[in-house]
Amino acid sequence: MRTSVDAGTGVAVLTLDRPERHNAIDLETAAQLTRAWRTFRHDDSVRAVVVTGAGDRAFCTGIDRSVEVPQPSSPYTVDDPLAAIGPKANDLWKPVIAAVNGMACGGAFYLLGEAEFLIAAEDATFFDPHTTYGMVSAYESMYMARRMPYGEAARMALMGAAERISARRAYEVGLVSEVTPPGGARAAAVRAAETIASCPTQAVQGTVRSLWTTRESSLAASLAQAPHLVTLGNAPQERQAELFGGRRGGDHRVR
Repeated sequence: MRTSVDAGTGVAVLTLDRPERHNAIDLETAAQLTRAWRTFRHDDSVRAVVVTGAGDRAFCTGIDRSVEVPQPSSPYTVDDPLAAIGPKANDLWKPVIAAVNGMACGGAFYLLGEAEFLIAAEDATFFDPHTTYGMVSAYESMYMARRMPYGEAARMALMGAAERISARRAYEVGLVSEVTPPGGARAAAVRAAETIASCPTQAVQGTVRSLWTTRESSLAASLAQAPHLVTLGNAPQERQAELFGGRRGGDHRVR
């Protein structure tokens, strides 16, 4: 992961930098994200943040499948390595804009769900493969159900890896606020961040906090239900691996 700060504009850019793994998040990257958000909290030169992914193939494809996280036997708890990768989970109330290039799926929604708004390149796609591979889409769907109409969030979660939402469709349903030509999402996000960072910082952060307050209590109540839904609904690890191993690239519809 890489971070850069332009002290002149007050904009920080956080880049997931594992393009060879489609910017999937391993345990080290998850820890780096937590540290970065907490560092930004104390850095007064940072007044707005852009989060993006390296390369043009993916913003982020969620948890790296090679990660092994031992789980407790209780159906009411889950040790979730992505639980603290987002800005709000780390009490950061500086505005965050997501610049999406290529694929954004699954665990990427932890980041997208805690951004103020999304800007996507025309070649960006959004999907949630959980059900295809025998897993419950709980946390991810809860975040997306607050950013999209219910029917769209439900269709994305239930269709799994068989269907992807195009950037244009994401814009139509309100998930994305702007669509750019390929390769243009980061620059557009930085421009927006620069405008926001030029405003008085206390007013900006207070507005971010106000906006989040309208959804915070209901989201917290939903997320509290996620652990046992995941534990009770997920297929055994061996079956998940079997389903994942049988996937076929390109076997999906984009709408």
